[in-house]
Amino acid sequence: MEAAVQKEMKCDMYTMCLIVDGDRVLLINRPDSRGFPGFIGPGGRIEMPESPAQGAIREVWEETGLRVKDLTFKGIDEYVNQDRNYRYIVFNYIAASFEGELLNDPPEGELHWVPIREAEALPMQPWFRRRFPLFFEEGTFEIHEEWEEESKTARSVSVRKL
Repeated sequence: MEAAVQKEMKCDMYTMCLIVDGDRVLLINRPDSRGFPGFIGPGGRIEMPESPAQGAIREVWEETGLRVKDLTFKGIDEYVNQDRNYRYIVFNYIAASFEGELLNDPPEGELHWVPIREAEALPMQPWFRRRFPLFFEEGTFEIHEEWEEESKTARSVSVRKL
């Protein structure tokens, strides 16, 4: 009897960190040419050997010019594609303590301080719109989405407060 052959799982890890200043949040208005157009939080790929928090701090600095500190971990958003044996994990943070000046020519799109209560009316990717309010609720969250490769749609999505 042959042993089952297991494919090696591929995993990419990213961060997102929303910066708040009183009742405002800093968002990036990404142009179509950058992919994922619309308003989004700063973030990106975690580089080796960074921790998720170190990656969030670096990404915020690169994309905004601000140095954040005292990050609060808010949760994980993951996309699983069983057909490709692939997992994409986003570690989400929020920071209310920062220093520095916003970049004049940010690499990912225009930077805007937006009132939190008005932000959800802005154009956003559906996955960011789903995640956005969870940053401002007590506790942490877990979003788990299983992706169907053939139809390019979600098989299932679960959003849990932990």
